[in-house]
Amino acid sequence: MTHALIAGGGIGGLATALALARGGHHVTVLEREDVFAEIGAGIQLAPNAFHALNLLGLGQEVRARAVFVDELRLMDGMTGEKLVAMPLTERYRRRFGNPYAVVHRRDLHTPLLSACRADDGIELVAGASVDGYVQDAARVTVTTADGRTFGGDLLVGADGIRSTVRARLVGDGAPRVCGHTIYRSVIPIEKVPRRLRWNAVTLWAGPAWHFVHYIIGGGRYLNLAAILDDGAREPVSGRPTRRDVVRGRFPDLGDTAGLLLGLGEQWRQWVLCDRDPVDIWTDGRVALMGDAAHPMLQYAAQGACQALEDAVALGDVLAEAAAADDVARRLETYNAARRERTARTQLLAREMGTQLYHPAGGRARERNAMLRSLTEDDLYDKVSWLHGAKDFARAERC
Repeated sequence: MTHALIAGGGIGGLATALALARGGHHVTVLEREDVFAEIGAGIQLAPNAFHALNLLGLGQEVRARAVFVDELRLMDGMTGEKLVAMPLTERYRRRFGNPYAVVHRRDLHTPLLSACRADDGIELVAGASVDGYVQDAARVTVTTADGRTFGGDLLVGADGIRSTVRARLVGDGAPRVCGHTIYRSVIPIEKVPRRLRWNAVTLWAGPAWHFVHYIIGGGRYLNLAAILDDGAREPVSGRPTRRDVVRGRFPDLGDTAGLLLGLGEQWRQWVLCDRDPVDIWTDGRVALMGDAAHPMLQYAAQGACQALEDAVALGDVLAEAAAADDVARRLETYNAARRERTARTQLLAREMGTQLYHPAGGRARERNAMLRSLTEDDLYDKVSWLHGAKDFARAERC
């Protein structure tokens, strides 16, 4: 069995550690922060994510922390009209084999972290920021920012959109700033009027903006995210923003959506970034996964889902690999299996932002007419390739 080094102790890195350790490999996870923790707010988990979690042995534990929503709902943000809703109840679950749910990021990260801590084959090293790596035909050696070195048979870069491992492997510079600003807030559910505590992921679409909200934390909180296509060009990450500033940037929200936005407190601001798809994420004994390999905008709600798929795929292709075996060839097999699907998802997320959530005028009217024409089966058919996937290590035929 091999000794795998993983750069990054977030959702993708920990899931990869579990997938590899359960295949008999020894794993060392190097996390840049001083503690293993997950910041952020709500995320959505489609059936493909739950299938990956089931394979990792954590499906039931994450389900116990999740909120199972009844539908995905798209509204006209100015008039309040419901444009389309995709039911997520029994018929959806039968078709795709798993539920659709929303969680706080820590409700996914914590079970992964606990499982890694309980596995004797996984070593967790905090305060170890990967600064670079070198490799030869038999080994890869990582150097951290504080001068330590760690050696192994392979290295997985799970260190996010600004990945140090990617900077050396791909060398494509800084992420693409997409020009959208997002404001996030999480508030106690007690602050939300009972009539508006909908068990749905609800998105209000307007011209060059949208607003989405859903319940997380086992029903204890409402997650709010307001996005503006404002042409922002400078990256911003987690900047505190005053409540009145956020409300003032969305003056056209209708009554109900405006009321919910106005409840937000302790807002933080980000400017969204992604990268163009690339074909090659491997170099000998080094590979990328998750946001290091294929960072995507939030609009398809698949970032965490695709990272979990990557983890399972890596575990599958490296199963029974010996230390001196063909690790490089197996990593190339993983890359080939994942690149078409993840690239398709990256581009879908971009398209949803421009074509589905932000059109104005005649384009918005065309969108509305198209959405009203769709049946429940039509909606399921459109997401089937994404939500219904189960064999993550098999190359997709587009």
